[in-house]
Amino acid sequence: MNQESLGFSRVVLFLQHLSSIYHLFLDTISWAMVKPFKGKPLRVHAIFVQMEEVGVKSLPIVCLVSFFIGIILVLQTAYQLEKFGAVNYAASLSSVALTRELGPLLTAIVVAGRVSAAFTAELGTMMVTEEVMALEVMAINPIGYLVVPRFVAMVIMLPCLTVIADLVGMVGGYFVGTTAVGIRSSLYIETAIDALLLKDILTGLVKSGVFAVIIAMVGCYMAFVVKGGAEGVGRCTMISVVTSLILIILADCFFTTLFYLFL
Repeated sequence: MNQESLGFSRVVLFLQHLSSIYHLFLDTISWAMVKPFKGKPLRVHAIFVQMEEVGVKSLPIVCLVSFFIGIILVLQTAYQLEKFGAVNYAASLSSVALTRELGPLLTAIVVAGRVSAAFTAELGTMMVTEEVMALEVMAINPIGYLVVPRFVAMVIMLPCLTVIADLVGMVGGYFVGTTAVGIRSSLYIETAIDALLLKDILTGLVKSGVFAVIIAMVGCYMAFVVKGGAEGVGRCTMISVVTSLILIILADCFFTTLFYLFL
């Protein structure tokens, strides 16, 4: 097989995987929103367990990253704006950049690295040990039993983490802006709040919702295609994280362009 044929086959395989992820998403939505009205209730306890795993346990690292990103953002913008005598605008630039772009994106990247790998490793191990097959033998749908709690928890918790990341990032920016940069505290707060619009916050929340779907679906899908025992679990876990990050960045680029053109 020549190089061109190999590249074409990889593109076809990638598109097949995207199609399969899309169908998994449709099945998950059905089990999460339609089947509960047909006598197939959600596993509420499992959802709360996953919310703790996805959200509460991710909170420290999300806050840590956001705090230092807020510091870096204010320092870098202040360095450039100082040339024009407009260093006070570092507050407004950092607050808008955090809510529209960096907050949702960095939170999704952190959660994808931690949670997408966990989803694939947990469910992939169940596939290898034939626990998923055992569920099917007992007439328990694996999507409703395993995927839906993780999906619902991710969709709920990632926007919440994004809001917290935005606030912590602004606190970090305020800390360095009022100390190292020398902006008055009241002026910093006033400038940051005046620059923020409701659409800036909603833009970030919409993005975080899309990122949550990507992380949950990719993490669960890669678990269901595991082959080759423990080695296969490790390989699919790595692919899961890389694929999640790539799709998150592509989705972020798409929605940023969309919101820029129409909002």
